[in-house]
Amino acid sequence: MSAAPGGEPRSIVVNVDGGARGNPGPAAIAAVISTPEGEVLEEHGERIGSATNNVAEYRALLLGIRRAAELGAEEVELVGDSELIVRQVDGRYKVKDAAMKELHAEVKRALEPFSAWSIRHVRRESNAEADRLVNQVLDDG
Repeated sequence: MSAAPGGEPRSIVVNVDGGARGNPGPAAIAAVISTPEGEVLEEHGERIGSATNNVAEYRALLLGIRRAAELGAEEVELVGDSELIVRQVDGRYKVKDAAMKELHAEVKRALEPFSAWSIRHVRRESNAEADRLVNQVLDDG
């Protein structure tokens, strides 16, 4: 793994997930930050009040992007299990909902400082740690 002068990784993989019980309902977000080799650097989950699943997914992306930036990453690979959100961020799907347009724009702005970024969709089973964190936060709440 390449590291920045301070020893922080230049490239980070961020698995994100968001979920709401009730849609809208009590919602939580989570991000699992790892090196490209799979070493988990940190996990973070939090409640975000009442939200829809899609809002929670976007808020999880923002959490992951923020943490990657705070860790000094220059490149970030975002991984999520919401096909809709991933395809909106990568430009394959249009964002039609007004609230989602605002969150989408916020994600795009948050990604600007990175020298490179990518986003990819995975099945929920391949995003198990972030999914576990979301459910743990909701269950503990």
